[in-house]
Amino acid sequence: MKKIIIFTFYFFLFLGMTRAQEVNPKFEKQNKLTKATYFYDNGTIREIGFFKNDKLHDKWISYDEKGTVTAVAYYKNGKKDGKWYVVVNDSVKELTYKSNKLLNVKNSKEPDLSFI
Repeated sequence: MKKIIIFTFYFFLFLGMTRAQEVNPKFEKQNKLTKATYFYDNGTIREIGFFKNDKLHDKWISYDEKGTVTAVAYYKNGKKDGKWYVVVNDSVKELTYKSNKLLNVKNSKEPDLSFI
């Protein structure tokens, strides 16, 4: 019984420590938009983007834990709209959306990240 109590104590202590390390998102007002920055547990940026009237809007950039861009997406009033760029291994997929409809997909073997 004593072992169960000790295990439970350490379990909740560990759970509390991991929750304390959780990094909360940061929100900043920028004109009529709200800029949102989300973080990995290690503190590096996971995603940066904007909201307008509580809907995804404008450019969103996603990063891996090393800080490398993995995707750039565009939204208009909560709907996918415009060119999206997704890095997959050593290539970039360019997706074109209009009002949440996928119109076109292009693959590039040479990743050109100048779209950032």
